[in-house]
Amino acid sequence: MEVKKSPKADLEGKKSTWLLIGYVVVLSFMFVAFEWTQRDVKIDTSQVVADVVFEEEIIPITETPEQAAPPPPEAPKVAELLEIVDDQAEIDETTTIINEDTQAPVEVKYVPVQVVEEEPEEQTIFEVVENMPEFQGGQAALMAYLAKNIKYPTIAQENGTQGRVIVQFVVNKDGSIVDAKVVRSVDPYLDKEALRVINTMPKWKPGMQRGKPVRVKFTVPVMFRLQ
Repeated sequence: MEVKKSPKADLEGKKSTWLLIGYVVVLSFMFVAFEWTQRDVKIDTSQVVADVVFEEEIIPITETPEQAAPPPPEAPKVAELLEIVDDQAEIDETTTIINEDTQAPVEVKYVPVQVVEEEPEEQTIFEVVENMPEFQGGQAALMAYLAKNIKYPTIAQENGTQGRVIVQFVVNKDGSIVDAKVVRSVDPYLDKEALRVINTMPKWKPGMQRGKPVRVKFTVPVMFRLQ
């Protein structure tokens, strides 16, 4: 078989030659790079650091002049009054005080202190306490008791008088009812009947304050109504 290419155009024949040339060039550059050093470069540092001069600031010293202490105030003069008394003379209990300004004697006498006795706690009547007094059985039992025991006065019935009588009383520590009075009147006969029913009530459950029974003022309305 015949070779059609020219020997001059064959590139494969010069491949090894060009490879060697490339190696030589690369080695030359590496040699020059290793031989290049900084030995010929000099830096002048003589002008870089300058002497720093610190100026000291002189602070003048000031002295505070000593102030003389003021003289102490003069002690007030006290007038001495001496009175010689005989050993056998009677001495009055009245004390005499000499006034320094006027030099006039002032008599001081003992005045007894008046002590006001406070009302004992047992007699104190409260209006509001921690536990208010209560009718035995409660409010419903109280209304039932009043309706059962009230006797309508005949004169009031004939006159057609009716209304609500408000009675105020005191519940003692034992639950008894005392000091009943009418605070809102309707008719004298109705008022009298209301007081009678209130005064005949059984003992209540007493009011309590700080765990102890006390006297408490209580108000109850008594209703009178004709059928």
